[in-house]
Amino acid sequence: MNPVIKILLLFLFLYEAVDVTAQNKSVTNKMVLVKGGIYKPLYVNDSSETSVKVNSFYMDRYAVTNADFLKFVTSNPKWKKSKVKKLFADKSYLMQWKNDEQLGENILPKAPVTNVSWFAAKEYCECQGKRLPTVAEWEYAAQASEINPNGYEDENYLRKILEWYSKPSADRLPKIGTIGKNYWGVYDMHGLIWEWAQDFFSAFVTGESRGDSGLERNLFCGSGSVNSSDFKNYSAFMRYAFRSSLKANYTTRNLGFRCVKDYHKNERVK
Repeated sequence: MNPVIKILLLFLFLYEAVDVTAQNKSVTNKMVLVKGGIYKPLYVNDSSETSVKVNSFYMDRYAVTNADFLKFVTSNPKWKKSKVKKLFADKSYLMQWKNDEQLGENILPKAPVTNVSWFAAKEYCECQGKRLPTVAEWEYAAQASEINPNGYEDENYLRKILEWYSKPSADRLPKIGTIGKNYWGVYDMHGLIWEWAQDFFSAFVTGESRGDSGLERNLFCGSGSVNSSDFKNYSAFMRYAFRSSLKANYTTRNLGFRCVKDYHKNERVK
């Protein structure tokens, strides 16, 4: 065979191999580094810190998918929908799935898993050697726009998020990666699903979650705006109000999760 043709064929083979590798990488949930900084909680009171230092951490690029969670329940049968204890998940747990090991006709494997409880999300992350993000970590990463680590400085970005939140949830969730990535390389932080946080119950709630009159008073009365670090960030108010309505065994059709991991210098995380 002509040496030139051999070289061209070899080049073509290597190009296709690289292209296939790139395609495979595009569907894996690699973690990205979110460099630490200062996070200002939305709502503070006399006993709260007005700013929180967030250390660098790794975060899943995408939310956990139905396919990911199916592998998890297959390996951990106690989390199958027919076997999970009511203490750890309510009756809506994985209700969109056909059965323990089938997703159903209207469910995309690469769509984010929803109708999962905090207990289930927490154990999933721990089985991966990871954990759920704290509220501070999630909010810190979520405030980044496409080009700015603090996109909340841009009123147009805040308006865009609020427009996402104002739309009703789709009956069939699209696959991950459809919303786009932010400054840190994290996808779909807004506009696809709500997400569990490790300490969701600490969102300025002083009493029982659903009966906290102080929460309602501070959220929806004038004092809430006065004590807020950013009264224009209505979408953040919505997230905090939503978290404060939850209990650890609750599940809803638009609530999923992603995992994080502590950052250690010189450690490489996949």
